[in-house]
Amino acid sequence: MTTQPLPAGSWLNAPAHHAWLAAEGQRLLGFAKASRVPEGFGNLDATGQLPADARAETMNTARMTHSFAMAHAMGLPGYADLVAHGVAALGGPLRDPEHGGWFAAPRAVDGNRGKAAYLHAFVALAASSAVVAGAPGAQQLLNDAMHIIEQFFWSEEEGAMLESFAQDWSGLEAYRGANSNMHATEAFLALADVTGDTRWLDRALRIVERVIHQHAAGNQFMVIEHFDVHWQPLLAYNEDNPADGFRPYGITPGHGFEWARLLLHLEAARLEAGLPTPAWLLTDAKGLFASACEYAWAVDGAPGIVYTLDWNHRPVVRERLHWTHAEASAAAQALLKRTGQLHYETWYRRIWEFCDNHFIDRADGSWHHELNPHNQPSSRIWGGKPDLYHAWQAVVLPALPLAPSMTSALNAGTYVTKW
Repeated sequence: MTTQPLPAGSWLNAPAHHAWLAAEGQRLLGFAKASRVPEGFGNLDATGQLPADARAETMNTARMTHSFAMAHAMGLPGYADLVAHGVAALGGPLRDPEHGGWFAAPRAVDGNRGKAAYLHAFVALAASSAVVAGAPGAQQLLNDAMHIIEQFFWSEEEGAMLESFAQDWSGLEAYRGANSNMHATEAFLALADVTGDTRWLDRALRIVERVIHQHAAGNQFMVIEHFDVHWQPLLAYNEDNPADGFRPYGITPGHGFEWARLLLHLEAARLEAGLPTPAWLLTDAKGLFASACEYAWAVDGAPGIVYTLDWNHRPVVRERLHWTHAEASAAAQALLKRTGQLHYETWYRRIWEFCDNHFIDRADGSWHHELNPHNQPSSRIWGGKPDLYHAWQAVVLPALPLAPSMTSALNAGTYVTKW
């Protein structure tokens, strides 16, 4: 794997910085334990309590299962039972026993019986991490998730994931999305590690070729999120609903950062597997990071990264979301390891300073999920504190190599610095 020496005094070489990350990780994990509900994991409110009407969701259950499996793999006691609980929920009430696949909520009690690629990618990620953690039932869950992806979602013809179906796998949605394919790329990296099957790395590369190297690279490295069935951009998609939590209008800079990191993980994984590895993976990762920083950081005069931009780089939704900044930090550390360039050290420190000053909630725990344009806590897009996944990965990744994927790396003990 190609990496470069870090700059003198890099925080990634500083034991005190890794100790700070470890302490923050322990704080995040402790807070998230309260999200357990009988049928999986639910959403916590801003103070870390389960609302009276809290119920399990597949997205949260999969993300929490993955996150707790990482904690168990790194040798932290108290998480094995939570991983087993997540696996049981994903194999039970969240799964469709009639047609296979997963609902968004147990037994589709929310009325949504559709099957979304986005959720299935997270189920596959959770299952792969649970297998590494040795959770009972995890291998069967992984087998089921891979079968569903290969039978329904993966399009060999398109080299990408199809978006969604009705409950019985009819009614393919006339839409293709970058977000679901991004998380499929993440899941495929983990599946390759757990199964030893490099086809998953080839599939990941085909997704990246289409979404990033073809479309984003030709658009000033601004990720195009929404497409029709022929992969033609839908630039006006959701213009009347710009703050949508999953399919917002325009450019989502946080995804530019997230894709940049995934490209470097894919490059490292393919190199380790001895597979052909295009040089543009690094070039495109740099371009994505640079574009997101240039156009989204402090674009409205206040520090931080706005949620969305229009196609002329003007801010649309000015809220700052915690996941965007977690992914920006994670991308900066990956590029820093890969290139050794001081530029990325500067951004890495800048982003963590911002998170420490504004997102980390030392009064009620975890991180504020969202800030308003004045960097005060808000809930326009997301209320409460439902998400461990992004912040937790951001504090773990600096101690890991670019390959293998996170849970496999933790299980193998391949830390840069031990927690």
